[in-house]
Amino acid sequence: MALNLPQLRAFVAVVDAGGFGAAATDLGLSQSAVSHALAALERALGAPLVIRSTPVRTTALGDTVLPHARAALAATDAIGDAAARHDAATGGTVRLAATPTVRQGLLPALLSQWSERLPGVRVRVFEGSGEEIDVWLAGGAADAAVVVDPPQVADGEGELGTLLRVDAFFALLPLDHPLAGEPCVRVGDLADDPLILSPNGCERHIRVIHRLAGVAYSLAHRVRDLGTLISMVQAGLGVSILPEVSRPLVPDDLVLVRVVPHHSRRLVLTGPRERPWLPPVRALVDAAARSGRYTDPGSGGAGAASPEVPAF
Repeated sequence: MALNLPQLRAFVAVVDAGGFGAAATDLGLSQSAVSHALAALERALGAPLVIRSTPVRTTALGDTVLPHARAALAATDAIGDAAARHDAATGGTVRLAATPTVRQGLLPALLSQWSERLPGVRVRVFEGSGEEIDVWLAGGAADAAVVVDPPQVADGEGELGTLLRVDAFFALLPLDHPLAGEPCVRVGDLADDPLILSPNGCERHIRVIHRLAGVAYSLAHRVRDLGTLISMVQAGLGVSILPEVSRPLVPDDLVLVRVVPHHSRRLVLTGPRERPWLPPVRALVDAAARSGRYTDPGSGGAGAASPEVPAF
């Protein structure tokens, strides 16, 4: 039995309009096309569905088929509406702000996933410090961001986003450092090594590590660029403490060793707190939440293509 939606739609329209001419007007078809569609449906079912009178009346079989035809058309319309809502929510450009380490160490795998699941969304990534990212997100220069340790929001007061990673801290050491082969290193054991840090949002966490250990915090060098920091450690000018998201950026002649006391930060993908999220932002956050793969601190997402990084 070959049934199709145009046949069902013609049947329902004829019944609702009370005749073929009015149904044709409602459907935007010729009266002949409506008549042929209904006749084809009746042939497929093996019996008439309507009594061709004025107005048209349904037969006993028509009475039985009519609610099923309405349900089939309603389901079809609902599918079309869902597709339209999906297109509206998963199209457009999202300006995503992230720190350099997050952009290079975490976002490539996430961008690859989004390109597969949400091909209509274009993500433009902007690099900045944690403080810059907060300003961009609040002021509307960015539509979404990967933020560090955002404050919790009470139910009904805003959207939280999704946790991408619990990001632990590690000591960055040359391979020939006496502690390079250890499973972990106490921060106090690094007291004799000059400490090199980037002020890009991690310094407050490293102060916490020292405070938890009861060790005085002493900084030898503060550099903005992570590449410069890595080069200085390679040159033997000191050691550093980095979040594990930096792992894909560490060259082969350096090693990351877990720091004791253990300390970590939360990397959360979120939208603005003070204004509604764009539909594609919500789609990106939902896709990341469904994946679940980015909450593993051991994953780094290395090997995927780097995103476009324009300047503001």
